[in-house]
Amino acid sequence: MKSNKTVIITGASSGIGFALAEAYLALGYNVVGNARTIERLQLAADKLGNPDNFLPVAGDIALPATASALFDQAVAAFGKVDVLVNNAGIFLAKPVADYTEADVNAIVSTNLNGFFYPSQAAARHMSANRDGHIITITASIAMQPNVKVPALLPVLIKGGLNHATRGLAIELAASNVRVNAVAPGSIDTPLHSKDAGTQAFLKTLAPNGAIGTTRDVVDAVLYLTNSSFTTGTVMVVDGGATAGTW
Repeated sequence: MKSNKTVIITGASSGIGFALAEAYLALGYNVVGNARTIERLQLAADKLGNPDNFLPVAGDIALPATASALFDQAVAAFGKVDVLVNNAGIFLAKPVADYTEADVNAIVSTNLNGFFYPSQAAARHMSANRDGHIITITASIAMQPNVKVPALLPVLIKGGLNHATRGLAIELAASNVRVNAVAPGSIDTPLHSKDAGTQAFLKTLAPNGAIGTTRDVVDAVLYLTNSSFTTGTVMVVDGGATAGTW
């Protein structure tokens, strides 16, 4: 049965994006999921049980045409879009001297363009409806860099998105559109290796000595989704890593 609420999730085929799709579906939302290829989305749909209210829309989220297609197809299928979750992103940690031109282009394309074009489309659509919510998944390391994880490019782009969240929240407040972000720390996703050494290192990046789960991020996103009076905030989900030194 179709809900009267619809969410667009970028990077929906795995990790945090897949967990978000699963959670919103459980709440009765229509979910429009994006990934680069239809094959990845179909695998995700299969794992979700191929629900009628999951609409896969493949395409490179760095391209404005993909953002337009997401909203056009969502509106055609479900009438309107209530929530956009800018989840698609890549994380490349290395010393600044080691970044390549390809690294720069990849991060700018996915993390910056992949935020801007969907958010621009959402701003137009939601302002016209005088209702909506844009939520972006950023990174806590952009708020508190860590010498153990040299990552200038993610800090540069994700840090900018944290500030853009506040700026866009102010711009769209009069249109009753909320804009928030969730900044995860180390989260157990396919992004990270499962070998014992990597897992042990990741546990050193938070004072509680733990690695977060996708559910931790999902809970933060759903809290923001359900909060009608919260806008312009960046919610940190990182086991205390940005609280100070230890």
